[in-house]
Amino acid sequence: HHETEDGHHGSQRVAQDVDVEHHVLGQAFRACGANVLLAQFPLRLADAVIASPEADGRADAARTAATAFVHKGQLDRAQDLYRWSDTRLSRLHAALVSVQQGKLADAESLLEAPGNGEPPTLVTAATAALVRGAIESVTTGPAAALSTLSDAAETLDPVGRSLFLPDTPAAVGALVGMQCGELPLAEALLDHAVKADGGGRTARTRHLLLSAWISMLRGDTETASRTLNSVGGELSARDWLFSVGLRAGIARRSSDLSALRDIWADVREAVLRLRVDLFTILPFAELAVAAARVGERERLAHHLRRARSLLATLGDPPLWSSTLHWNGLHAAVTADRRDEAAEHARALSRFADHSDYHQALADAAACWIDALGGAVDAERVESAARALHTAGLCWDAARLAGQAAIRTTDRSAMVTLLESARALQTGATTNTPQPASRPDSSVLSERERQVAELVVSGLTYRQVGDRLFISAKTVEHHVARMRQRLGATSRAELLAELRTLVTT
Repeated sequence: HHETEDGHHGSQRVAQDVDVEHHVLGQAFRACGANVLLAQFPLRLADAVIASPEADGRADAARTAATAFVHKGQLDRAQDLYRWSDTRLSRLHAALVSVQQGKLADAESLLEAPGNGEPPTLVTAATAALVRGAIESVTTGPAAALSTLSDAAETLDPVGRSLFLPDTPAAVGALVGMQCGELPLAEALLDHAVKADGGGRTARTRHLLLSAWISMLRGDTETASRTLNSVGGELSARDWLFSVGLRAGIARRSSDLSALRDIWADVREAVLRLRVDLFTILPFAELAVAAARVGERERLAHHLRRARSLLATLGDPPLWSSTLHWNGLHAAVTADRRDEAAEHARALSRFADHSDYHQALADAAACWIDALGGAVDAERVESAARALHTAGLCWDAARLAGQAAIRTTDRSAMVTLLESARALQTGATTNTPQPASRPDSSVLSERERQVAELVVSGLTYRQVGDRLFISAKTVEHHVARMRQRLGATSRAELLAELRTLVTT
């Protein structure tokens, strides 16, 4: 389904002919392209195609309409249409929706269902990998999920521009990356998808919104606002939710309570009509903090209960659950609900072993609980704040140090923590300079060491990939992870660090 600017006008012309032939119905619906998202007529046309036994392209019409309903946040309706369509691609899309709804067994069953003799296209291969990656984010962990989703994104590259998709590997990969501290990898996936125009106009909007979210997490509200403003105003329900979450998050991080109140007044009614799924926990969690800030926590209580129930059905996967608890902690702190804040901190401590990122959240949460009780250990707070900063949560890091400084009665600790907060806010660190030392080669996995050796020898990513029988994109992702782990601020610095490591 190619996205066309004139699809809506074409559909209006078809509407004028009440005696339209069945086969013309199918042709007209296919001409609507991405406009199915924003106009009601194409969806009525789809319904006519599906209901007409002799119409052309009934399965395709059902799948495209189902995809529109995913963007509208109506997953049950989408699921019905995908299953009725019953092509291999429709079943894979239904599997992805099942993951979003917390129905993992259904997703796995749909993923493994035998085909109907359909050819193994790039689109079905990429979509199958997307579903596997989404499942792995729940059952296995971030490393496996990100690897699978990166492969899915690369597989989709040659054909992605002409497709109308319920979601993309880049978008799901970014959601996973943002919730496990892999911001450089999430950013690389999104940047490539935007440049390649994967998924067309509708996917581009989603990719830009997620890119803005990464900037917001880093505390770069200026870039986040600029990217958000580039998106435009005509948004699907799902994109609108992310847009609203961004606006609220930017206002909160800018300490602009007046703007936050205005945003909340605009959305407080509309947001009630949306439903929570696995891929919308991020904006709902951000809006939960905004609701606490303006004194209307009850407005989102139902959504948050649904989110907790969904995650419980999935076994409380750390990658997705930690976001809800981290933001829940801050909503509770804002509302001065200490017992509730302590519950969220305990939940985060249970996830601490999942990854370094989750350990950072757990340590920071413990520092927040201590600070609420007036017990501030400056050294422990600084350590926790630096770990948040390393994970990419720069604004959260500075806020932890700043709030601990306000709450301590020790003047020396207050001065130290305020200096730390200022440094973390600007991206610096408060570590006392130490003599230069050789980095520990054990920080690299065996595969990363192989990649590093070839990169420092001057090979391109494609040449490295050819040598190691992996894709250039996978090489790029290995390099992004090494850069984050080593704390390198430039390519030159990274190469110098890697050169030292591979010669030890």
